[in-house]
Amino acid sequence: MPKLRLDDRALISVSGKDADALLQGLVTTDIGALAPDEARPGALLTPQGKILFDFLVSRDGEALRLETSRDQAEALLKRLTMYKLRSVVELSLLTPAPVAIVFGEDRRPEASYRDHRFEKAGISVFRLYHQIAGAEAGVADYDRLRIAAGIAVVDRDYALQDAFPHDVLMDLNGGLSFRKGCYVGQEVVSRMQHRGTARRRVVIVAGEAQLPPTGTSLSVNGRPIGALGTVQDKAGLAIVRIDKAGEAIAKGEPILAGDVPVTLTLPAWTGLAFPAEADEASA
Repeated sequence: MPKLRLDDRALISVSGKDADALLQGLVTTDIGALAPDEARPGALLTPQGKILFDFLVSRDGEALRLETSRDQAEALLKRLTMYKLRSVVELSLLTPAPVAIVFGEDRRPEASYRDHRFEKAGISVFRLYHQIAGAEAGVADYDRLRIAAGIAVVDRDYALQDAFPHDVLMDLNGGLSFRKGCYVGQEVVSRMQHRGTARRRVVIVAGEAQLPPTGTSLSVNGRPIGALGTVQDKAGLAIVRIDKAGEAIAKGEPILAGDVPVTLTLPAWTGLAFPAEADEASA
């Protein structure tokens, strides 16, 4: 049962009688559907529907807890405070802010939270928000898990204010609600959903040789279709135009990461297919 400590994370407490209502009207996650033992992905969007902040949300007794990256924490807290107005809500950064994961078994450890993103991918990963014995710093091992599951994170795989929730699979991993009513950016993402206009998606990248660094362009015949995100040796993640990738795959045209030939795969758990491949299969 591997235990990894994630030292690049921060925790924000959202408490008070209006805590659920405040987040329900702001963020993409359906707070009303949040179970006591799970951590769900979510985002606070710009009015244009792009991800301004991302996080995992879970319940901490009567309060809510937001787990985010250290780099986002102060700005996210400030933005939530701005939206608070007269709501009876207390917002604070938690110190210390221990975050660890346990994986490799189906049995839930005591006082842990099921990571809904990995659960969707068929992998049991549990998050813990207290000090645990035997946990080692494990960003590289965590990246390996994320690559296998097709789970993107901010800064490693995409930049804030540059991606829609659909781009990073929030419409499929429990982080984006289409039923709960209005929240910031909701109109844009709902339109994308109903019109089926999402074309950028997370893919798993397999290189024929070691992949170049994060940020390297993925291209077909010299035309960019996306960029590498998290990279580990020959494996990685990227957000690409799946229509362009599908067209290249259907035509047998090479896809390159820099000058390294790669194969792109949509995470199996999503049920997605490259459009040109899907068209060919139905012909």
